[in-house]
Amino acid sequence: MEGDRSAPLRQIWYYAMPSRALRPGMVTPRLMLGEPVVIGRDRDGIAFALRDICPHRGVPLSGGRFDGAEIQCPYHGWRFDRTGHCKAIPSLTPGDAFDIARIRVRSYPVVERYGNIWVFFGSDPAAAPDVPELPGVAPDRQPDLTMKMQVPCSIDAAVFGQMDPTHNPFVHVSWWWRKPGSITEKAKEFAPAPYGFMMLPHPPSSNLSLYRLLRGTPETRLFFHLPSTRIEHTTFGRDWFVTLNTVTPIDDDNIEMCYAAYWSPWWLTAIKPLLLWGLRTFAFQDRAALTLQSKGLRHNPALMLVDDADTQAKWYHRLKNEYARASAEGRPFENPVKPRTLRFRS
Repeated sequence: MEGDRSAPLRQIWYYAMPSRALRPGMVTPRLMLGEPVVIGRDRDGIAFALRDICPHRGVPLSGGRFDGAEIQCPYHGWRFDRTGHCKAIPSLTPGDAFDIARIRVRSYPVVERYGNIWVFFGSDPAAAPDVPELPGVAPDRQPDLTMKMQVPCSIDAAVFGQMDPTHNPFVHVSWWWRKPGSITEKAKEFAPAPYGFMMLPHPPSSNLSLYRLLRGTPETRLFFHLPSTRIEHTTFGRDWFVTLNTVTPIDDDNIEMCYAAYWSPWWLTAIKPLLLWGLRTFAFQDRAALTLQSKGLRHNPALMLVDDADTQAKWYHRLKNEYARASAEGRPFENPVKPRTLRFRS
């Protein structure tokens, strides 16, 4: 079992980037889970991920040339294909007996779903849960809107923020979303879901004025899926709106939070710049709160979690610990979440 309970799970898929941001013949460097990674797409359109370090002298491969088939180290010209196999070492002479077939750069499994690229950092992707499904969205659908931001906090702090319902009246206050002091008592039904939990269908909060613009009676479902994915599915009449919110660790103290939105009504596309502005406002309010929290967490204070407002955070730790134990012991995952009604003011 993983020794550090706050460390990211590794035997699981992590969100990397939108598919459309990676054109054929392009590579881009990333730092994910503390590891340097170069993500690319070959000339045939296949996405791949390699450790971004040349095994010769440690130079980042992303600084070299990529011809759509092989990436060349900028220091001595060693070339590697998208599987990480070394294909050429220019300094070798024709009579040199050195076997380049034994030289490899680590490659990471990659999948593309819902217009996004996901990377696996563990040892057995076949044993890991698949990328979570988006209800009502075709797997080959591209997002209608994407946004990302970096936050100086740990993955646990960011995930807690994802599922924390009681910060909204204090953090997400604005003239167009929620008025100051708008706090009401809530009772929400929860149930286990694959590798996580879900908030059962319910009407959105009546104190959120934006929902008044939607045709039909809105109904929302929320899902959390390990390691750090939050999905919100809202229907209104025959239309729907789905958001995907992911947290990917950069290192122990920094994360990248990404958002992707999908929708059915044409008129939402017409106001896409306005939606992006609203999302950025909402997201950066979270960023400010998490950044401020990080200043206090540097001192390792003892934290207090209260029922029912913080039960989702407790579930997250139980889910994470059970997944780590199940992976280490080679047994099926057993979801520790049980159906429950949570009551809180938000």
